[in-house]
Amino acid sequence: MFRSRFSLLANHRSLLTLSIVLLTAHCSLLTLHAQTPTPGDVLRIDTDLVTLNVSVFNRANSQASIKLQQKDFAVFDDGAPQEIAYFESGESPFDLVLLLDLSGSTADKIGLIRKSAKRFVDAARPGDRIAIFTFTADIQVVSKLTSDHDALNKSIDDIERPTGGTNFWDALRFVLEHVVIQSRVEHRRSAVIVMTDGVDNALPGVFGDGSLTTFDQLTQIARRMDSIILPIYLDTEKESNPRSTPPSAYAMAREQLANLAAESGNQMYRARKIKDLDGVYAQVIRDLSTFYSIGYRPATRKHDGAWHEVAVQVVGHPDLSVRSKRGYFETVSNRLTPDEK
Repeated sequence: MFRSRFSLLANHRSLLTLSIVLLTAHCSLLTLHAQTPTPGDVLRIDTDLVTLNVSVFNRANSQASIKLQQKDFAVFDDGAPQEIAYFESGESPFDLVLLLDLSGSTADKIGLIRKSAKRFVDAARPGDRIAIFTFTADIQVVSKLTSDHDALNKSIDDIERPTGGTNFWDALRFVLEHVVIQSRVEHRRSAVIVMTDGVDNALPGVFGDGSLTTFDQLTQIARRMDSIILPIYLDTEKESNPRSTPPSAYAMAREQLANLAAESGNQMYRARKIKDLDGVYAQVIRDLSTFYSIGYRPATRKHDGAWHEVAVQVVGHPDLSVRSKRGYFETVSNRLTPDEK
């Protein structure tokens, strides 16, 4: 375990190297101590391609029963129709990151958490790769991205009862910026499935220090990423101490999880207790098969940081509806103006 805390991005080259080492190493358990990243050090992959993860469902039964093709979709950017340049069907494999909150009342139920995590692995499709992380105040790497289910289950057996508070926002930020980036480089679709009550110790009225990443910063990062965020809200409120975690914190946490899901065009899942996770995990895997990935290059790019409204439609299928992210902020050009040179 690392004993000293470090910034996720303050020294980007060394941390990125560390991340690659962690993700390519054998599945031994490590702990990462996360501090606030600096905004200017985010790793960027330069591209003009806008990528949308589109969930298609039937209004009558919440799932689409037909397989769609590229020609079945229409994309609009600020109202202007766009030419689709990239398309992946719902059958294309995913890189799945299972991020597990082991703080609070869940710490006493490690056996059930291990069992449900194995059910998640079993439910994944053959072409999917899975990585597993846990967090309290720190982040633990349980398994690198792999499709080896035996190795994943062995790593799950090594999950131990943790100690510490809840730095949820730091943990999700780390996964988004240093784990799913590997999938993006390899041109694979990615999704982060996070099981949590969402109560970061940084929320008002909650005892403890909490994340150094703010929720607003996390939202901006989620908005920039191509990954799908699938929050599973685990209801721990009845087991909590209202003096250290007031009901208002749980209400705010639920709202924030719903907002994170909406940023990638999804809805929040719910589990009343840990035993419910088995069914929820199976539902998540089924729902991922309804996601289509669509990319386009907007005809006009000003690189001025402006917000673009995005709309996706399914053509010729009035019974089908779609969910997708609502838009994106255009990247700001790094080129110097004559006055800046």
